[in-house]
This record gives sequence, C-alpha cells and structure tokens, in this order.
Amino acid sequence: MMLMRRLFLLAVLAAPLLCAVGAEDEAAADEGKAEDRVVDGFSEADRAQMADTSEKHEFQAEVNRLMDIIINSLYTDKQVFLRELVSNAADALEKARFHSVQDDLYLGDTKDLEVKIEHDPDAKTISITDTGIGMSKADLINNLGTVAKSGTTNFLEAMAEGADTNLIGQFGVGFYSAFLVADKVTVTSKCNDDPVQHVWESSADASFTVVPDPRGNTLGRGSRVTLHLKEDAHDYLSEDKLKEASKKYSQFIQFPIYVKVKKEVDAEAEEDDDDDDDKEDEEEKDDVETKDDDDEEKEEKEEKKPTKKTVYEWEQVNTQKAIWLRAKEDVTEEEYTEFYKSISKDYLDPLSYTHFNAEGEIEFKSILYLPKKAPFDMMDNYWSKKSEVKLFVRRVLVAEKFDELLPRYLNFVRGVVDSDDLPLNVSREQLQQNKIMKVISKKLVRKVLELMKKLAKEEESGDDEDEEKEDEEEKEEEKKEEKKDKADEEGTWSKFWKEFNKNLKMGCYEDDSNRSKLSKLLRFATTKSEGKEISLDKYLDRMQESQESIYYMSGDSMDVMMKAPALQIFKKKDIEVLMLSDHLDEPCLQKLADYEGKKFVSIQKADVKLDETEEEKKRFSKVKDMYKPLTDWWKDSLTDLTEKGAMKDAGVKVEKVEISKRLTDSPVVVVTSQFGYSAQQERVMKAQAFQNKEQISMMSGRKTLEINPNHPVVIDLLSKIKADKEDKAAKDTAQVLFQTALIESGYEIADPSALVNRVYRLMSKELGVDPDAPLKEVEVPEEEEEAEEEDDKDEEGEEEDEEGQEKKEEL
Repeated sequence: MMLMRRLFLLAVLAAPLLCAVGAEDEAAADEGKAEDRVVDGFSEADRAQMADTSEKHEFQAEVNRLMDIIINSLYTDKQVFLRELVSNAADALEKARFHSVQDDLYLGDTKDLEVKIEHDPDAKTISITDTGIGMSKADLINNLGTVAKSGTTNFLEAMAEGADTNLIGQFGVGFYSAFLVADKVTVTSKCNDDPVQHVWESSADASFTVVPDPRGNTLGRGSRVTLHLKEDAHDYLSEDKLKEASKKYSQFIQFPIYVKVKKEVDAEAEEDDDDDDDKEDEEEKDDVETKDDDDEEKEEKEEKKPTKKTVYEWEQVNTQKAIWLRAKEDVTEEEYTEFYKSISKDYLDPLSYTHFNAEGEIEFKSILYLPKKAPFDMMDNYWSKKSEVKLFVRRVLVAEKFDELLPRYLNFVRGVVDSDDLPLNVSREQLQQNKIMKVISKKLVRKVLELMKKLAKEEESGDDEDEEKEDEEEKEEEKKEEKKDKADEEGTWSKFWKEFNKNLKMGCYEDDSNRSKLSKLLRFATTKSEGKEISLDKYLDRMQESQESIYYMSGDSMDVMMKAPALQIFKKKDIEVLMLSDHLDEPCLQKLADYEGKKFVSIQKADVKLDETEEEKKRFSKVKDMYKPLTDWWKDSLTDLTEKGAMKDAGVKVEKVEISKRLTDSPVVVVTSQFGYSAQQERVMKAQAFQNKEQISMMSGRKTLEINPNHPVVIDLLSKIKADKEDKAAKDTAQVLFQTALIESGYEIADPSALVNRVYRLMSKELGVDPDAPLKEVEVPEEEEEAEEEDDKDEEGEEEDEEGQEKKEEL
C-alpha cells in the first residue's frame, strides 16, 4: 500500500516536468515551422531583416485619394486588375526589347521576354512576374508613389464634385487596380541600372516601404508583383479562373504569358527514364537469365500499381496570334478561320470576312466577319443587345461588347478593332470622346456594307451568266446536269440573306444615312420570280417601259397573295408585283418610299394608277355614270351597317363605293386609303402585347369598296336597285358581299355573327326553306324503336337455340 502511494506522488511531481519539456519541444517545432515558412520567396528571417532596414515613405496626398476612388468607384469589374498588371508587364517587356535592339548585351543571361502568373493557395497570393526593363529604387518611389502627370489634383476635385469621369486626362493608374482584390501589394524589381534588387510594399494606407532585397538578385532583370488577396477575392486562387481571365484580356499580347498549373503524371514513367541509362550495365552483368526469373519479374510488375505524382508546369495561354497586325497577303484562309472560331466561339466557318487598316483622323486595324448561321437568340432583346466586336488597345482587350461600335441591326457581326491611340478614360472601360466613336463606327459600317455588296454582286453576276447560258442550246447531257446542279446550289449571298434578312430590313427602317446602300441588298419574291427572291435592280430591269411605279402587296403567304382579288388586273396586264410575306417588309418599303426614282405603290390601297388608252378611259367614264345609282345606294347601305347596324363596333369606316379597275374575276374587293394600315399591318399591330386600340383604329384608314361592273352579281344588283331601292334581298346581298370582301382582303371582322346569320338565310332560301320559320322539336317514333328492339332479341334467341340443337346432333 505504501509503495502505491509513493508511486502516485512521483507521478504527480513528474507531470509538470513532462509538460514543461513537451511545451519546449512544441515551441521549438513552431519556431522551426515559422523559419521554414516561405511566402512569395521570403522567409520569416528575410521579413524580419526587411522590417529592420526598410525605408518608410508617405504616398503623395493625391495618390492616396486616388487609390480610395479606384478601390471604391472607378472600376466596375474587379477582374480588370489582371488586365492592368499584365499590360504593364507587356509594356516593360517592350521597353526591354527596344533596348536590346540598341544594345546586344542588354538582355544578358535573361534572354526570354515573358510574363509568368502563379498563385499560392496556402499563402493566398497571386504573383505576376515579367523579365522586362525592371525598376530601380528611385523608379519604385517615383512611379508607384506618385502619379507623374499634371491635372491629377484637378481631377480629384472634379470627382469629389461629381463631375463626368470621361473628361479626365490619360495617365497610368492601372497599377493601383491591384488594390481592388488585394489588401497588401509587394513589388520586387531589378533593373540593369541598379545593382541592388529592391522590394516595394504597401497596404493601401497612406505609406509604403522600399528596402533592398535580403535574398540578393533573384530575378536577374524584371519585376514581380505579388497580391495578398482579400477574403472576397479568394476565388482567383484557381488555375481555371486565372487562365480564363488571362486569356480573355491578354490573348493577343505579343510576348508569351504563362500560368502555373498543377498536373498529375505517372511516377513510374519518370523512374523508367532515370533507369534507361543503367540498362546497358545490367545487361553486361546478367547475360544469362532463366525462365523462372522472367516469370518472377512479370509477377512483380503485375503486382505493382501505377502511382501518380503531382508536378507543376508553365502553360502558355496566349497561343492565338494577332493576325490583324499582319498584311492580308501574309494571312492564310485557315488562319482567318481559326481566328474567327477563337473570338466568336462558333463551330462553323465564317461566311465571309474583311481585313483592313483605317487611316485618317483615327487609325486602327480591324477584321470583321459575317457568320454563316444566325444565333438562335439574335432578335431577342434586340433593343438592348450590344455589338459583338471586341475593342483592343495595343492588343489588350478593353471591351468585349461596346454600345456604339456598330448599330443594332449589325449586332451579328463578329471581329476585332485594335488601335494604339484610342482616347480611353482612366478605367480604360470606355472612350472619352463620342466623336471618335462615331468616326470608328462609320468606317466599320461602311466596310461591312461594302462586304455585303460584294457578295450580292458576285451572286447577281453569276445569275446573269446562268440566264445567258440557258438561252444557248446544250448538246452534251453531262454539261446540262452540271449546270442543273450548279443552279440548285444556294449562293453565298442567298445563304446570308436567308439567315440575316430581318437585320437588314431593320437597318433599312432605322439607319437613315445608309438606307440607300441597304436598299440595294434587299431581296423579295415576285409574281414572276417562281419563288426565288430577286433584287430591286433586277425588278427594274424587267419593268415595262410605260410602268412608272414599283408595285407590291403584303400577306401571310405566297399562296394566299396569289389568289387575292387585288392582283387580278396585274396578272392580266403581265405586270410584276413584289410579294411581301414578312411582317418587316412593308415598313421597310414605306421608309424607302422610292427606289431609283420609282415610287413604291401598294396594290391593296386605293391610289393605284395603271396605264390606260383613250378608249379605256372613255368606256370607264360611261360605266361609272351607268353604275352611279348602285354605288350611291351601296355607300348609304354600308354607312348604316358600319355606323348604326351590326358592324357599328367593328371600327370599320367606309369612305366610298366605286367602280374597280383592278378586278377581272371577283365581284368586289376592299382596299384601304393611301396612308392607312394594310390588312397585314393591322394584324401585326393587333398582335402587339401593348397595343393602343385608339391608334390602331385611327391608322386603319377608311375602306373603299370597289365593284366589278362585269360580274353577274353586280349587274343583277343594279337591276334590282333600279326597280326597288328598298329590296331586302338586294340589301342583304350587298352587305354579305362587303363582309366577305373584307375577309378575302385579309381584314378581320369584329363580330362575325351578322355575316353568319345572313349566310344561313341565303342557304335556307337556296334550299327552298323559309328562313323565318320558327324552330320545332323533331318527333321521335319511340314505339317503333321498342318493337324493333324486341324483334332483335327474339331473333338472337332463335339463333342461340339453333346453335344448341346443332351441338347436340354432333354429340
């Protein structure tokens, strides 16, 4: 018992000693870890030495205020920090390259001009390293501690007063965008003019420090910018995020940009490479081996499982070259196609492209592409969609989408615009001067329209050649087949028009300055084109000599329009008419008003004039006088119908009833006034979600009923009216003709019940039934039905008895 107590006391006394020893060991281990911990290449010892020997400087007051503005309000997208820092690195590399041209020994041992981007997930840092010109101690203090441009204080005062940021001067504040994502920035730099490598560091407060690097010259030449990220910027500690942002903004910088990536490889592969050198020695020692040894080795190899090893590599992200900087003759079709796919993310080849250099008030280089297929959402959000042409300044992306670079109707165009001297605002997110933007936009639009005109002309000339060849007699069948196949193939412009015709029609409606150019690109089907769409120039070539106007009509489809009564006289006189089946066609032509001095005239409106001989004019005058009683009576009847009768709420107003010059087969047709909506336009306007009924009613126009004096129905009506103007049958017939003409011409009837009732009455009279007879219930012969049902049951019972008797006899 005593022994147990003594052991217990010894344990109690030894416990504190053991704890003290353990604590000392842990402290020593922590010190070792602290000494071993390296952030951005600096150990804790290096950090301590730098803290003791650093020089502290105060930021210039206006720079301190500028950083506050940058961090809080200047940039709209945090991601631009990478664009600004890589751009600065590229500028430093360009300066180093320039010096190397003048001095062959300038590059020294660091001959590769490149930018490297890496991240450290543990230390929460991103580093951008370049082998450019570098900075001395004085450069670090002057370039990063001040904004070496005049007008800075004025800018800050203007900003404080809420002035427009577009008016600020051009000075380099891109470096300070690093503080968008970092709470501390470290810049290590070495230049050839200073033998000492220095470290600049700041935490976005009022001061910064500059100190010689205790590690010595680790860069050789160049700069390394390390960002200690804020918590809300930790998503940039990702390879994919860094690669995506680097590629987005710096895809076309001329110097290689590398991102450090982690990869897994088979460890055995490296071991095999190391063992290759020793194979010859092993073969000399073991000249003879038994089959048993071979079997054992095979079994051992099978038992070994492949192991993975993590390695780090530098992956280049800007492999795509800026081909717009090269001469057109030096760029191949494959390069143009590859470049288009890289900027548009389209899997198809482009339909066509234009590559040009603009000179004059503003100089820039550009490549613009026409896609082969329209995006599925092309017309969605049409009014708010931005141009897809990318804007670069010295090969650095400034904006992927710009509001005013191209007009809305050309938002399908893809390409790049690059200039060395665009006047950007301080954030490099928009141009300072709208005037410059307008000049660039004007040149881009002109080039796109010239490209379209070229495609259209090539197809037009090809069609003309085909027509000439068709007139010649072909003897060989093979040539005929080849021609047929070629004719069946859709031309380049036809493919483009099929995909993007709505855009060009919208442009014709919106773009006043380029409307005449766009009009030459328009294509329409006609009554003589056999379903093929032709240009307005070709229509003019086929016009009759005496024809003074370009005639058109609109409708839902070609089949419906070809049956329209308004087209009858044009078929008879062999006059070609444009057939507008798209809802954008008619507004487009109305905006154009005329083409090459020929006015556009709708054959569905009342102002159509056709060539007539003197005899025709005299005859028409006599017919008009002959039918005056009918036209006057019909006008009064329709006025009562539309203002007091069944159609008073339909919104239809009848202006007049007159003899028609356009009808050959149909008895009547309804046309609208010159400035009123056509039937197609009325349907489109009524289908709008936010329609204005009052405006539609006002713009619908007053209708004109034209009658065919040669039709038997009209002749019969004239005779009845002369006999009795109160003839009820004649009145019903006249109203039914008007309503059916409205429907045939494409107009809607608000309340069709009146028309339906009249049709029922006419059908009743046709069948010899009194339409006013009261309805009676039909008598159903119930007794006869019951008797028939009983007879059916008796017959079924007899059949069953006969079947049973037959089965018995068989048994």
